[in-house]
Amino acid sequence: MTRLWQDPDEVEQLQRETAKLKKINAALMSRVERSMDQQLNAFSLFETAIALDRQVRDRTYQLREALHSIERANEGLYRAKQQAEAASSLKSSVLISVTHDLLQPLNAARLTLSALAEMMETQEAGLLIDQVDRSLVTLEDLLRSLLEIAKLDAGALRPDVRPLALAPLFEQLRNEFAPLAARQGLSLRIRSSPVAVSSDAMMLRRILQNLLANAIRYTRSGGVVMGCRRRGNRICVQVSDTGPGIAQTQQEAIFREFQRGEASATDQAGFGLGLSIVRRFATVLGHEVRLSSQVGKGSTFVLELEAADLAELSDEVHEPKLSERHYGGLEGAKILLVENDPSGSEAMAALLEGWGCDVATTPSAADALLRLSELGGAPDAVIADLHLDHGESGLSAIADIREHLKLDVPAMIITADYSEKAAKQASLSGLEVLKKPVKPAEMRALLSFLLS
Repeated sequence: MTRLWQDPDEVEQLQRETAKLKKINAALMSRVERSMDQQLNAFSLFETAIALDRQVRDRTYQLREALHSIERANEGLYRAKQQAEAASSLKSSVLISVTHDLLQPLNAARLTLSALAEMMETQEAGLLIDQVDRSLVTLEDLLRSLLEIAKLDAGALRPDVRPLALAPLFEQLRNEFAPLAARQGLSLRIRSSPVAVSSDAMMLRRILQNLLANAIRYTRSGGVVMGCRRRGNRICVQVSDTGPGIAQTQQEAIFREFQRGEASATDQAGFGLGLSIVRRFATVLGHEVRLSSQVGKGSTFVLELEAADLAELSDEVHEPKLSERHYGGLEGAKILLVENDPSGSEAMAALLEGWGCDVATTPSAADALLRLSELGGAPDAVIADLHLDHGESGLSAIADIREHLKLDVPAMIITADYSEKAAKQASLSGLEVLKKPVKPAEMRALLSFLLS
C-alpha cells in the first residue's frame, strides 16, 4: 500500500536540503558564469590588443612619414634660407661697393666745384655754383643713407654701446642745424640737460640728425624743439615740430624706405630714407621710437634710451673742433698727394693750388718715393687715400714716406670707406681722417692745423 503522507519532520528536512541544494546550485552557476565572463573578457581584451597594436603600427607609420615630410620641408627651407642670405649678402656687398665707388667721382666733383667757386667772382656764377653744390650735397646724403642701410643688412655695422653725455651732442646739433632753420625762417630750440645715456655715439648722432632734418624739412612755419627728460631709469629725447602733421594711417608707413611727405617750399623732399634709418638704428641699439602727430598741428618723435651714470663717462681729452683751431694761410706749402683716382687727384690738386700750395701728385707709395727726390726736400704734409691700387694702403704709404725721410712729416688720410675698421686703423696710426666727399673748409682747417 502506497504511503500517501509523510512525517512533518521529514518534510521540513527535505525542504531544508532542497533549499541548500538550490544555494549550492546557484553558487555553482554563478561561478560558471563568472568563469565564462572572464574567458569572454580575456578574448575580448586579446582582440582589442590586436586591434590597438594594428592602430599603433598605422599611426607610427603615418607619424614617420610626416616626420620625413617635415625633414624634407626643413631641408628645402634651409636651402631657401641659405639662398636668400647669400642673395642678401651679395646685394649688400654690391651696394656697399657701388656706393663707395660713387663717392669717388662725387668727391672729385665737390672739390672741383670748390676750386671753381674761388675762381668765379660774379654773383650769377656764385648762385649757379651754390645750386650745384646743394645738388651734390643731396646726392651725398642719399649715398650715405644707402651705405648705412647696406651695412646694417650685411651685418657690417655693429654698435659700440657705452655711456654718452647728451649735452655735447646737443650742442653740436645746434651748431649744425641752426643755420638751416634760420634760412627757412624757422625757430630752433635745443634744450640740453646734464644727463648721460647708454648708446653708440655715431648711431645716436645719426638718429637725432635725421629727426631734426626731417622736422625742419617738412615744417613751413613755426619751429622745431628738441629736449630730453628723465623717466625713471630711462631718458626720453623728444623732437617736436609745427609741421603739417602725419595722418594716423601713415604713421607706420613713414618708417619704411622711400616713404616721404611733402617738403616745405624752401626745401626739397628727401628720399624717404631718414626715418627708415632712425628705426633701423634704434632697433639695433634697443632704443624705442614713438610718434604722436595731429594733422595740421605738428608731430613729436620720442626716442627712449637707457640712462647712464655721468660718473661712468671716461675722462677723455677731446680734440678741439676744427672751427676752434687757429690756423693761418697755406701759401707755399709743399703737399705730397697720394691718390690713385685720377679725377679725384686732379680736383684735389686744383683745390690745393687755389689755396697757394705747391702740390706733387702720385698714385702709389713707390711712385711717391721717386717723387720725393724730385721735390728737393721733405714735403710739409702728406695727404693719402686709404685704399690705393693693388691692395696698397695709404697708411703704409705714409709709413714708408716717413721712414724714407727719417721724419715724422704731418699727414692725413682721406677715404670713402665709412667702416669702423678703417677709422680704427687710422686712429691707431695717429692720423686724422677726412671722409669723402671731402668738405673743403674742413680740409683747409685741418691742413692748416697740421702745418702749424
